[in-house]
Amino acid sequence: MKKIYIQIMMLFVGLMTYMPVKSQKIENVEELKKNSKNEIFGNLGKAFRAPSMQMENYWVWGSSIVQDKAGKYHIYASRFPKSLPFHPGWMVASEIIHGTADVAQGPYKFSDVALPARGAQYWDGRSTHNPRILFFKDKYYLIYMGSTHPFEEPRYDQLTLDSKWCIVGRSNKRVGLAVSDSPYGPWRRLDEPILKTRPNTFYSFLTSNPSPMLQEDGSVMMIFKGRSHTTDGKYSSMALGMAYAPNINGPYRVLNDDKPIFNVEEQGEAEDPFLWKDKRGYHAIFKDHVAKFTGERGGGVMAHSKDGIKWVMDKDPKAYSKTVAYEDGKVELQGQLERPFIFFENGKPAYLFFATMDGPGGFENATKSWNMVIPFKK
Repeated sequence: MKKIYIQIMMLFVGLMTYMPVKSQKIENVEELKKNSKNEIFGNLGKAFRAPSMQMENYWVWGSSIVQDKAGKYHIYASRFPKSLPFHPGWMVASEIIHGTADVAQGPYKFSDVALPARGAQYWDGRSTHNPRILFFKDKYYLIYMGSTHPFEEPRYDQLTLDSKWCIVGRSNKRVGLAVSDSPYGPWRRLDEPILKTRPNTFYSFLTSNPSPMLQEDGSVMMIFKGRSHTTDGKYSSMALGMAYAPNINGPYRVLNDDKPIFNVEEQGEAEDPFLWKDKRGYHAIFKDHVAKFTGERGGGVMAHSKDGIKWVMDKDPKAYSKTVAYEDGKVELQGQLERPFIFFENGKPAYLFFATMDGPGGFENATKSWNMVIPFKK
């Protein structure tokens, strides 16, 4: 009897020890940032409560910001109607929109649809998503993911991951380019992707999630997500690769002998990369999809490279958390936190933008989505 009592008490103590740890992970995010040696996570301020971009009756997702010569700020984001489920609605009905603001953090006012649907006959004719905006020599460049399918418009209850729309739409995902003389368009879209698939590589099935950066000589380094075909007729885990082009218009070629820049088996799946460069070399943050490095599924991890090909994880790799401290004093666990984008001012990180949503996790639990802004500490 005494032995059973001791076992019960040990179990109770174990539960009491476990429970505060679970709540502490949410409530003490500011303490975690304070103790962090990661240059991103340790320098994040409190998130603005006001979204940078949100639209009634639409799911709104990842963003990219640029400032024009007159000082006005322009946001490019994705939207698709709430008449479709969030996932996989983005895959078959997304369009890239444009908004404006007088300050970098917004909120941004909707201006126009930059890249609408343009017909199933085009490689990006039914969906444009994941925009990244670049400005170079008086021209604006949108690098994005596009896809198409030949079917009728789906209903909410028809669109599932196993539906014909998703199966074809996913397999047609490619990275493309649009060019304009003005942030308001019109945009000249290429009739072919700039980053196609290639047989017997990690990106033989699709290319997606581009994050390009301009270098001093006008060349482009671009980190992207790829999937390959598998023997059972499906597709592989997500892997990140690096592509290079002598100028924005291309041609783009995948570096590292067509291999991922991270070992997928060791790293686990990753997606939503953001790439930049400074005098120390290249840096990237991306979504730690399976909690391999951060201990948090969906948290952010940071890595560094001298040449853009050989990468090492940061000594304190956690770059951001799905648990967010807001300026109004509240701390909330986001349903999802994806598509990080850093806006730089005078060469230093000023704001970290995210695509986010409410809900207890899982795309199917959300009621709204928006683009969030977290300022860096001055």
